[in-house]
Amino acid sequence: MGKERVVTWQSDTATVTWDEDLCLHVGECTRAKGTLFEAGRKPWCELECVSDEEVRDVVARCPTGSLAASFTDPAMEESTPDANTVTVADGGPLYVRGALEIDGTPARAPALAHRAALCRCGLSGNKPYCDNSHLKSDFRDHGAVGDAGKPIEDAGGPLAIEVRKDGPLRVTGNLTILAGSGRVAWHGTATALCRCGLSGNKPFCDGTHRKEGWTDEG
Repeated sequence: MGKERVVTWQSDTATVTWDEDLCLHVGECTRAKGTLFEAGRKPWCELECVSDEEVRDVVARCPTGSLAASFTDPAMEESTPDANTVTVADGGPLYVRGALEIDGTPARAPALAHRAALCRCGLSGNKPYCDNSHLKSDFRDHGAVGDAGKPIEDAGGPLAIEVRKDGPLRVTGNLTILAGSGRVAWHGTATALCRCGLSGNKPFCDGTHRKEGWTDEG
């Protein structure tokens, strides 16, 4: 994941960390009402005069796992989402939420157990995580999903995400995929998701990475 760049802020009851390598600057934190995060302020996170509930709720909006919060009161910790979901962002990453078990998750980024942004253009320098490289490329995909999958009995539980070397994301567990339009598009318990950006059946892998010789170093 490259050089570690983690910033920490603390109050008597809460600790917030920001992992810059995971941040896509989506703005969920700075656009939230309140004074916890303010763009342009130094420091841009201030825990004073903000309740632990607000800290927890605003931090949990971060879709990449870049922001994490911990508390002296264990009851305040972020809860695991009831459903495992992947949102196929229009022209962007796979936004994943749930009870996540991602290969190689670093200890310094505990929020990756709940939420992550995974590269699907094949160009990130921080694979398997998105680093906004798609914005500087000709990657184009609006996030349409053709296959409907199969019904699932439960929406939650552990979601294992295996990062296949020079290949797709092998996902195992109850999963719902949302199209870029927001439509609930697919249900299932096992699939392979494209991360090379070349599949003709996005967001699913169709083996094109092998034909094109795509690698993680590419």
